[in-house]
Amino acid sequence: MTTDRPTTHPAPSVAPDEPWDLLVVGGGTAGIVGAKTAARLGSRVLLVERERTGGDCLWTGCVPSKALLAAAGVAAGARGGHRFGIDVVGVSVDFAKVMEHVRGAIAHIAPVDSVEALGQASVSVRTGTVRFTGPDVAEIDGTPVRFRQALVATGASPAVPPVPGLDEVEHLTSETVWGLSELPAQLVVLGGGSIGCELGQAFARLGSTVSVVEGAARILPREDPLAAAAIAHALAEDGVELHTGYGVARVEPTGRAAGVLHLESGQRVPFSCLLVAVGRSPRTSGIGLAEAGVEVDDQGCVVVDDLLRTTNPRIWAAGDLTGHPQLTHLAGVHASLAASNAILGVRRRVDLTAVPRVTFTDPEVAAVGVGTDEVPTGSRVVGWSHTHVDRAVAEGEPAGFARLVVDGRGRVLGATVVGPRAGETLGELTLAITQGLTTRDLARATHAYPTYNDGPWNAAISDVQEQLRRPATRRALGVLARVRRWWVSRDR
Repeated sequence: MTTDRPTTHPAPSVAPDEPWDLLVVGGGTAGIVGAKTAARLGSRVLLVERERTGGDCLWTGCVPSKALLAAAGVAAGARGGHRFGIDVVGVSVDFAKVMEHVRGAIAHIAPVDSVEALGQASVSVRTGTVRFTGPDVAEIDGTPVRFRQALVATGASPAVPPVPGLDEVEHLTSETVWGLSELPAQLVVLGGGSIGCELGQAFARLGSTVSVVEGAARILPREDPLAAAAIAHALAEDGVELHTGYGVARVEPTGRAAGVLHLESGQRVPFSCLLVAVGRSPRTSGIGLAEAGVEVDDQGCVVVDDLLRTTNPRIWAAGDLTGHPQLTHLAGVHASLAASNAILGVRRRVDLTAVPRVTFTDPEVAAVGVGTDEVPTGSRVVGWSHTHVDRAVAEGEPAGFARLVVDGRGRVLGATVVGPRAGETLGELTLAITQGLTTRDLARATHAYPTYNDGPWNAAISDVQEQLRRPATRRALGVLARVRRWWVSRDR
């Protein structure tokens, strides 16, 4: 990675006081996609980023975590080779080289989100801090800048709960964990959501003793209980100790970064390293939103309508600061939508009915649409176990499943898939929901064999077969069969 990047690309020659068509605040996924969208539409765009373009996903989120999980997966696969009659003796982990792999993945992808790439897309970029001073004016490190429209895309940062004693011990977050130079001996992860489960499993597979503490009754509380149970089992198999159902009463420091979590149950959980992963808070303070007439709710999220317009009609917002699901892919889609609305005056609206999400543990948990644990009246859940998916059996991964939520007309409303590469399987199901497809549509599409997509496909086939077994359907089919027999006999 290089830090010797130009901080500014010159804008087209215009009058000094000419306002920018779009001022973009923040250079993460939402900011980059929104800026490029507006530039493609012929607008003069200025993007301002206070640190480095690429955002959390590139530097501290999606990319490094998946690189770490990949390395951890290799270690786990080597240790588990005996299941296939392959014994690997003496698996050792060089944590420094693992982190070198993580940094290499970041470095490979970084140019796509760089200042240079934005410049090539006709987006002007400046490094600095933006503060709005009015409805159509802002300052960049004290220098005034005018705009016709603005897109706020400052994202979110790791939340730190107000636990007594927590500020007395050095702790890590999803942003700072990448600075580790040594593998933690005794890691405690505070938070059993997607980030906590992913990082907890990765560090356990790399050799840390790991505990995950979650105040809710189970880990992954947003997901299907069967999916959460599958991940709890997988984490336990990797040696992770789970503590659920009780919050943290206080933190007792025993060293600079070491200490003990005292749970509300009275249990003590010691650590040599503490990773806080309890969620993310929107970055909306200190940028003058009130002066710009932009309302913020009690959670600190920018208030937007379904066009992604704020309470100032000149200012739009997209990404993690809006209160919508904090997902990189959604931030990009929403930023493109907001930029199009701002520049063209069209009225494209947010649609949250089919937003896919994936927890990249092993196995993965992928879900979209209506939750499979909260089925609407008149709908049903159809499922298929990986014990009957031939690819899963061949690869020794029979613990997963696919579950579909289907309405009375057979349309797919939601899905949860647990298994290897479940996120890839989710694409077809997301398309099915957005296009109003039925289980009949899925069933009659030929799928490659053997793949993990056989799970949702066979779930759809089983639903169609169940529909054919209904008395009214059987009677209708019987009539058709008799008519066909009569017709064939008549032609003899």
